[in-house]
Amino acid sequence: MDGLMAVQSRIGQIQARFMVPPTTNASWARAASAAGLTTPTSATSATAGLAATGTGAEVVGAATKYLGVPYKWGGTDPATGLDCSGFTQRVYADLGISIPRTSSQQATAGRPVASLAEAQPGDLVFFDNSSSRSGIDHVGLYIGGGKMIAAPQEGEVVKVQDVGNPTLIRRVLPDGARPTTAAASAGSSLAGVPYADLFSQAGAKHGISPALLAAVAKTESGFNSAAVSSAGATGLMQFMPGTAKGLGVDPTDPASSIDGAARYLSSLTRQFGSTELALAAYNAGPGTVQRYGGMPPYAETTSYVQKVTSAAEAYS
Repeated sequence: MDGLMAVQSRIGQIQARFMVPPTTNASWARAASAAGLTTPTSATSATAGLAATGTGAEVVGAATKYLGVPYKWGGTDPATGLDCSGFTQRVYADLGISIPRTSSQQATAGRPVASLAEAQPGDLVFFDNSSSRSGIDHVGLYIGGGKMIAAPQEGEVVKVQDVGNPTLIRRVLPDGARPTTAAASAGSSLAGVPYADLFSQAGAKHGISPALLAAVAKTESGFNSAAVSSAGATGLMQFMPGTAKGLGVDPTDPASSIDGAARYLSSLTRQFGSTELALAAYNAGPGTVQRYGGMPPYAETTSYVQKVTSAAEAYS
């Protein structure tokens, strides 16, 4: 009985330390123990970078820059590849926030979020995917709407995915955090670009790089919301009538057009697995990319992808 009382007392101490709601105590305690969350020193060091903070939307915006980067186990350099925790660490580093290297260590950063219903864009979502050993072994970055951006596994790329059922969720950013100079600089590359705010908002919402959206608008219409092509494409993002109707987009309205383009590019990226093929499908149509099993052999499409990619790099 004394042993049982001691165990109960210890559980109470852990729950009090992390202020876990009663409905999640059991699952949280198991996940926290597996992730090493009872180590105060790790938790302290993991949040040491919080002096530089941004908003959840800025975290998501920073994350979209890495969409399409190949997965590489142990990777921390986007030029060669990123693993799941290398990706999340890099995103927060871009905003001047330091978090640990591995997913199990990152599970000590910030503070717990009770459930997915309370999660906010920018939260870290953790998973125990291994049946052979317990503990956190995967992390993604929640972007809202039941979606996350993550570096999934070998042979895949950083992409938008359904979040599923995270083992635990952590919030690194303070509630109500405001941008600092480090965080605000993430979007400074679009300073002076027409509709910059709309590109940033749509990019964060749909998991697409704001720089890529701006590059598409520049290439398609030269930022002219009244543009009409000889083929009948209309507006800032040059939607054909059938595509606009299918997406529920008003191509003459910049906000609707940009949001629709972000949604469309997000869908095309998931469908074809890369930014380049998504752009090719945006230009030549998804059916054309499917028919050729990759980049269509059209000079116009190849040139289009190169122009958009170069412009996006300039805006990044």
